[in-house]
Amino acid sequence: MVTSVLQFSSLNDVRDYVNEIFCNYYQLQFGAFQMTERLLRRGGKPCGIHYCLYGPRAVRFTAIWETERNRILFYDSAGERFLKTQVMSAPELNRVAA
Repeated sequence: MVTSVLQFSSLNDVRDYVNEIFCNYYQLQFGAFQMTERLLRRGGKPCGIHYCLYGPRAVRFTAIWETERNRILFYDSAGERFLKTQVMSAPELNRVAA
């Protein structure tokens, strides 16, 4: 499993990064497949974002940005983790959750 370290200035940057990783890893055309995201909460407070890319033939790829440890975990369609990205700085989710 590969680990990388990055900084993000906006939630759009995080979203684009997740989409780009999936597209590069699975050789998909960027933007050709739907990707959803859902705010995750713990104790009523935002604690991460769940991303899901709906690929060809009803395959789903997922990533979790968990803000407690500030990392993004990428999973293949079988649920196996294939990449971990340590996030050095990123926008706060508290501003989005309102």
